[in-house]
Amino acid sequence: MGAGGRMSQNTPSTKKDHVLERVPVAKPPFTLSQLKKAIPPHCFKRSILRSMSYVVSDLTISAILYYLATTYIPLIPSPLLRYLLAWPIYWVLQGAVLMGVWVLGHECGHHAFSDYSWLDDTMGLILHSSILYPYFSWKYSHRRHHANTGNLERDELFVPKLKSQVPWYSKYANNPLGRFISLAIFFALALPLYLIFNQSGRKYDRFASHFDPYSPIFSGRERLQVLVSDVGVFAVLYVLFKAMAARGVGWVVCVYGVPQLMMGGFLVVVSYLHHTHQSLPHYDSEEWDWLRGALATVDRDYGVFNKAFHHLTDSHVAHHLFPTIPHYHGIEATNALRPILGNYYNFDATPVYKALWREVKECIYVEPEEGSQDKGVLWYRNK
Repeated sequence: MGAGGRMSQNTPSTKKDHVLERVPVAKPPFTLSQLKKAIPPHCFKRSILRSMSYVVSDLTISAILYYLATTYIPLIPSPLLRYLLAWPIYWVLQGAVLMGVWVLGHECGHHAFSDYSWLDDTMGLILHSSILYPYFSWKYSHRRHHANTGNLERDELFVPKLKSQVPWYSKYANNPLGRFISLAIFFALALPLYLIFNQSGRKYDRFASHFDPYSPIFSGRERLQVLVSDVGVFAVLYVLFKAMAARGVGWVVCVYGVPQLMMGGFLVVVSYLHHTHQSLPHYDSEEWDWLRGALATVDRDYGVFNKAFHHLTDSHVAHHLFPTIPHYHGIEATNALRPILGNYYNFDATPVYKALWREVKECIYVEPEEGSQDKGVLWYRNK
């Protein structure tokens, strides 16, 4: 397996001069076992008490935000201030807290919440259902994403297009106005489109949906739990329907609907930026192996949101290597891994809004490096 592009001579001891400089794709000189030994053993220990403390903390903050919003925003005399300032502040803050709730459910799906699978699944089902996310359906597709990261044929999430698959109209949309519209649609609709229609997911030979127990995403033994996920989501939808009947549609939209939409927007942006970067390779099935695929992701800096999102954002590389490490040990594990990973570790501190605009502009499709013998290693291009 060769090293594609201009990074072929890099070694883990060198330091990348620029965030867009390609990571090496040669077989790493370290093993997964060596990486694990570099992480302090306590980082792999899960604490029910500590995990539950984050659940209590997030739900408490969410309740406080709800109380402040419903108590004081209606007292603001100016409708302009209410709907252009006060409610948007609540929506962003509450959406960020709900994103934290999603991360805790994500912990459960990886068996990183506690030492008990039944407790992880119970908490994951409750937490994800509360934000209209199908827990078991996601758990199984996400497990396959981790097992096939960076594989063009088998990865489950944000699978890039080949040049031949790019729609003809794409070149007309890659301009400031087109990118702005695309990002607005992406932020608002990418999550429901993925869950309902598997948009941006792996291509299957028939209709695929996270809500369909008979979807090709799932095996026969997973169908019952997919149905349980559906029941959880529809139970919350029923509660929301009753709340609309009692308090009105507008009230439910303001206190829950828009924050849930914000949470979905945060989630797709975080997921997209973890796996979309000009320095990261993708591999065809013949070239791909698990370790290089797991390393084909990037840590980002979301500022204060790093804490709100429980550091899923800036410890994602370590998470892909060892997904059962609890989030509260993610940064320590990352710091332990970086000296060994060297140039195989990718971190981009570009402000998120700039990075998102850049990636949408530059990462349109993937193809092999021109003139390279490594045809199974593909890089992002924009034209």
